[in-house]
Amino acid sequence: MSFSVKPVLTGHRTVLRPFTEADAGVMGEIVADPEVVRFTFEPSTELTPERLRTWYGSRATAPDRLDLAVTDPATGEVLGEVVLFEYDAAARSCVFRTLIGPRGRGRGIGTEATRLIVAHGFEALGLHRIELAAWAHNHRALRVYEKAGFVVEGVRREVQRREDEWADEVIMAVLDREWAALNATAR
Repeated sequence: MSFSVKPVLTGHRTVLRPFTEADAGVMGEIVADPEVVRFTFEPSTELTPERLRTWYGSRATAPDRLDLAVTDPATGEVLGEVVLFEYDAAARSCVFRTLIGPRGRGRGIGTEATRLIVAHGFEALGLHRIELAAWAHNHRALRVYEKAGFVVEGVRREVQRREDEWADEVIMAVLDREWAALNATAR
């Protein structure tokens, strides 16, 4: 399997589409948001405009991962991203991550974007398992992941200093059969 095909995935609240270099500016604003920094990046990470342009400009051709822009279907505005990466062919598994900027929060967009990319992973790519790691203090994200069928598998206790406190990292995953069962009852 390859992530060479970059689909457009359409929901009611969001459209996921391949990134272009032109998305770097708005993604620069999103990744600079204090909440995104708090839950996503090392505070010392330097994301220059040039680095962001190079990164987002290369996502559409990256065969080893699937990075999609989370957009508002009414305006086309980029609100965040969803990513499948670290594909393990033997285990038919990969890692998922997402970030949603301030204009996309509180609207159900993160939940729908998560469901769209997870559905694509299982139904189109034939994955068996999708896993993620999230900070234990990121309650909003943990609720989104639980709604999408992710199950807590463990907690890495006090794994890093965040905001002058030790932070736990929650490991979650969803299996193909769990996804199928969840969505069979939702229909």
